[in-house]
Amino acid sequence: MTEQEKAQRVLETLQAAEAAEPKAALAMLNGLMELVRSPSSEESLEADEARSAAFLSICEVGKALHRGQPAEPLWAGAVAATERWVALSRRR
Repeated sequence: MTEQEKAQRVLETLQAAEAAEPKAALAMLNGLMELVRSPSSEESLEADEARSAAFLSICEVGKALHRGQPAEPLWAGAVAATERWVALSRRR
């Protein structure tokens, strides 16, 4: 799977998870971790940093969901970070 395909899949799943109930959303986010955690040798430094930012943002949403805390303010940051990763992965 290319870096662009990974980033796009993460974005699509993240957007679907945002609309899901918290328990289902958490399961969806947990399923993304391997895609977001694994850097590719084809990435530029900028794309790698964007992937890392997406990973951290998604983790923050997951922690809030796991703890039963409000996640609404965190979704926008996670989506924006992932959209940046998608955009940078397309430059390659």
